Amino acid sequence: MRETLMNEMKLAMKAGNRRRVDTIRMINAALKDKDIEARGQGKSVSDDDILALLQKLVKSRQESATIYEGAGRMDLAGQEREEIAIITGFLPQPLTEDETRAAIAGAISRSGAASVKDMGKVIALLRAEYAGRLDFGKASAMVKLMLG
Repeated sequence: MRETLMNEMKLAMKAGNRRRVDTIRMINAALKDKDIEARGQGKSVSDDDILALLQKLVKSRQESATIYEGAGRMDLAGQEREEIAIITGFLPQPLTEDETRAAIAGAISRSGAASVKDMGKVIALLRAEYAGRLDFGKASAMVKLMLG
């Protein structure tokens, strides 16, 4: 994942794509912060941690874009949307709604979940298998619906 980021940075610099270079630099800065934090805990940052970081950055940009649009600052909202598009390019393809339903159904059967009380088991299985590809906010609601 880190190698991909570095290669993309080089390509963006050669192409003169300023927005892409700045966004990748921002990702690398956030990654360095994550490395420092992990080092303090005696851990290392895995690809799953990087995916979670990228998702967090996307969510932050989406919130900012919404705020900017509400304030009538379409220029800044557009900037945020461009950054979202660049960051999302590094994330794996998200599951479709049908794939999400199938994944949840599989996790329910594997965990032996019978009621909403067992929701934690199902979510834990989904997190282990689909980190970075599944919106867990929506998935939680689906799991609750399927178990309810």
